[in-house]
Amino acid sequence: MAETDIETSGKAPDDLAPSVLVGEIERTRADLARTIDEIADRVSPRNVARRTLDQAVDRVSQVDPLIGGAIALAAVSVTCYVIWRKLRK
Repeated sequence: MAETDIETSGKAPDDLAPSVLVGEIERTRADLARTIDEIADRVSPRNVARRTLDQAVDRVSQVDPLIGGAIALAAVSVTCYVIWRKLRK
């Protein structure tokens, strides 16, 4: 069989007591669990929607009120025109 070199935290193979290895495995497992939780939190549909809404609110709050009002008026006008055209037919 081929020999394998174990390298963990830069320690020599003589210093790798089973308790040290178990400790490193547990730390690695905890880090992995934390990373998976963070990824799950980032891709959660509820959190994605919340972040998107927060970004939209931030962008709207930065718009000049006159420009925002004009855009809202234009959107309402176009909507009313489209509805009027459909009812007229």
